[in-house]
Amino acid sequence: MKQKTLTQCYTFEGKGLHTGRYAHMTLMPAPENSGITFHRTDIGEEAYVNATADNVTNTARSTTISHGGVSVVTIEHIMSALTGLGVDNALIEIDSEEVPILDGSALPYIKAIAPDGLEEQECDRTYITIREAVEIRDENSGSFVRIEPADELTYDVTVDFNSRVLGVQNVHWDLGTDYCSEVAPCRTFVFFHELEFLASKGLVKGGDVENAIVIVEHPASEEQVARMSELFGQPKLTVTPEGYLSNLTLRFPDECGRHKLLDLIGDLRLAGGYLKARITAFKPGHGINTNTAKALIEAINKQ
Repeated sequence: MKQKTLTQCYTFEGKGLHTGRYAHMTLMPAPENSGITFHRTDIGEEAYVNATADNVTNTARSTTISHGGVSVVTIEHIMSALTGLGVDNALIEIDSEEVPILDGSALPYIKAIAPDGLEEQECDRTYITIREAVEIRDENSGSFVRIEPADELTYDVTVDFNSRVLGVQNVHWDLGTDYCSEVAPCRTFVFFHELEFLASKGLVKGGDVENAIVIVEHPASEEQVARMSELFGQPKLTVTPEGYLSNLTLRFPDECGRHKLLDLIGDLRLAGGYLKARITAFKPGHGINTNTAKALIEAINKQ
């Protein structure tokens, strides 16, 4: 298969989920073999950072890449969207530190780009293949990501937060499943009891009930819900009988599990190409995802 890039430029704007800062971001076509590169236009003409695992510097609730003093925060959704669409090369110009959260999913990118198709380029696509399995584990959380040699790409993801609301969610994806309709629409999520802690750490400044699913695991008092209403700058919020903040309709019964798959696809793209492998993940997160991408690079270099 040949490499592909965008047919034209696409501009998105909005606040970042964690910083709350407003950003304008433009996706642009890029030359063959250039991969995905971010350009911080607010910093200067030379403020570029390549979207590779070697440049990952922070994985606290999102994935941050940095190089030479240039950082871009929360790149996982746009990386997932470009991968799901089949984009090999793109330049992303952004005038702030954090990628806009939009609706908390990859769907806005799909809606803009998919109708136009992609431009085929001359060079062959870079596929990542491995000879032996690569596995990264977190002994504290029990999480793991395992990559095994295979002729075709498959994902099997299990999400288990010991949650009465979510239960255990198992998600499968392969090349016969449409990313654009089955994965891209799935929004990010957070537990109600985490919100005040995250806010105290300077995170979720741009969060609201329009861009994140808020899971209410334990009965919340009126006082707690009022504080969340104040935090989000929303009118008085409520809790649904199913255990979600506000009047929320899930796009899929296992939307949260599918979002973890969305994140994993974006984070593993940081290994530098398209995988041909069987991927099995239990309780994945940005830290273990990006560490697996780094391990993949190391394994490829040793082959």
